[in-house]
Amino acid sequence: MITTKQRAYLRGLANDIQPTTQLGKLGIGETVLDTVSKALEAHELIKLTVLETSPLSPKEVMVELCENLGCEAVQVIGRKVVIYRQSSKVENRKIVLPKK
Repeated sequence: MITTKQRAYLRGLANDIQPTTQLGKLGIGETVLDTVSKALEAHELIKLTVLETSPLSPKEVMVELCENLGCEAVQVIGRKVVIYRQSSKVENRKIVLPKK
């Protein structure tokens, strides 16, 4: 569980990144979960775009991804979702969160 201070730090980092994945009319399936999990492993902090055709709202997408992938919700702005999960591989860890 990340603190408010850590979440604010991650929001600042997320300003400069581009969305890596788009979620459309098919919603969240196994392929999307696998793709997002690999992106989290490689980058730790990712941004997704939820298209208008998606059956889920951006908040619902964030909740479902966090439940299925064990990641942390950072923010939802409009149709953009930002999530974070520390990489399990030490060599992939790029983000150092501020102390609590």
